[in-house]
Amino acid sequence: MGAMARTYDHPGELAAADPVRLLAVRDTPLSVDEVFSAVGDDAAGGTALFVGTVRDHDGGAGVRALGYSAHPTAEAELRRVAEKVAADFPVRALAAVHRVGDLEIGDLAVVVAVSCPHRAEAFEACRRLIDDLKREVPIWKHQVFQDGTEEWVGV
Repeated sequence: MGAMARTYDHPGELAAADPVRLLAVRDTPLSVDEVFSAVGDDAAGGTALFVGTVRDHDGGAGVRALGYSAHPTAEAELRRVAEKVAADFPVRALAAVHRVGDLEIGDLAVVVAVSCPHRAEAFEACRRLIDDLKREVPIWKHQVFQDGTEEWVGV
C-alpha cells in the first residue's frame, strides 16, 4: 500500500481561483436558497451556512422595531472581508448578503455561506466571515424597544 497523497496534491483540496460568488447589501428580503446555491461546488465536501434573524428581544428588553442602514462603502468593505476569508482558508465558494431598511421580527437580516473541501474548514471560514462582517462592514442597527427607548448598534 502506497503512502497517502498530501492534501495539496489534489486540486479539489485547494481554494478556487475566484471563490467569491455573491456579495450584496439589499433592501429586499433575503433568500437562504439563493446564498446556498451560490456556494455549490463539486469539489466542496463541506458547506457551512449562517442565517441571522431579527429577534423579539435584546439585552433583556423587548424589541418593537428594527432597521439597518449602511454606509455607501459597505459593499466594498464586504468584498474586502470576503476576500480576506477566502485568502485565509481553502474556500471553494463564498457568499454573503445583508439586509438594510426596516425589518420585522423573524426577518432574515444576514445570510452567509462558505464551501470548502472539508467541514472543519467550512465551519471556521463561515464563522470568520460572519464575525468579520459584523465587526468591520459599516452596517448599523437601530432598535426601538417596547418601552419606547431606542438604541443604535455598531455606530
